Amino acid sequence: MKNPKDGVQSVSRALTLLQELARSDDGLRVSDLARSTGLAVSTAHRLLTTLEQHGFAQFEPETTLWHVGREAFAVGSAFGRRRNFVAPALPFLKRLRDVTRETANLGILDDKQLVTISQVESREIMRAISNPGGQVPVFCSGMGKAIVATWSDDAIAALADQAGLPPMTTKSLRNMDAVFEDIQLTRQRGYALDDEEHVTGLRCVAAEVWSPQGEAVCAISVSGLAARLTDARLDTIGAQVRKAANELTLRLGGTPPA
Repeated sequence: MKNPKDGVQSVSRALTLLQELARSDDGLRVSDLARSTGLAVSTAHRLLTTLEQHGFAQFEPETTLWHVGREAFAVGSAFGRRRNFVAPALPFLKRLRDVTRETANLGILDDKQLVTISQVESREIMRAISNPGGQVPVFCSGMGKAIVATWSDDAIAALADQAGLPPMTTKSLRNMDAVFEDIQLTRQRGYALDDEEHVTGLRCVAAEVWSPQGEAVCAISVSGLAARLTDARLDTIGAQVRKAANELTLRLGGTPPA
């Protein structure tokens, strides 16, 4: 009789391969996937073939590269669809992209991480892109900080204790004093700032969006090169992001608490 654990292990290995494929825009060879996941080449190929049969992986014979398949996109999109603010947010993201000429994003907190669930890319050649589904440590993220700034200080401290403060760049927040100083600034000016704290050379300006239940359910942001999102532009862009977040709040029937 087949051991049930073998089936569970195969599922786990297949999902690991799928995660590796999702991290690569250019595709990966089976040997690369086997090496990065610690699997035998034959095992990786067998699992990839099964994923391909179900549409979760795609093989290009000309390049011998494997890519994420269409079904993976369909399944992943369901995560965003169950948040009923994704579709209503799109017009506001497009308008924000047009007025700032930078990439506009929508994000939520999920499992102690900030997850980008929708994005409208800048038309600039050099632009900031965070692929939908990508995760960022909360306190390195403008959208993450915009959301948690609405929380009590005790709740913020508890999240930082659980999630940690991973140093993504030399500008990342390293201790709770820095976190609360940043949160206080966010509350005062009405927008949050990722000042090259996640990726060196990139800035992100964000504001929270409120649900009818009076919770900061998601956040909108503009991200771009620090050379373009200069100190002189921050307040103007912050006001534009704040306006878009407020308009989406009204569209969702939400009301920020007094």
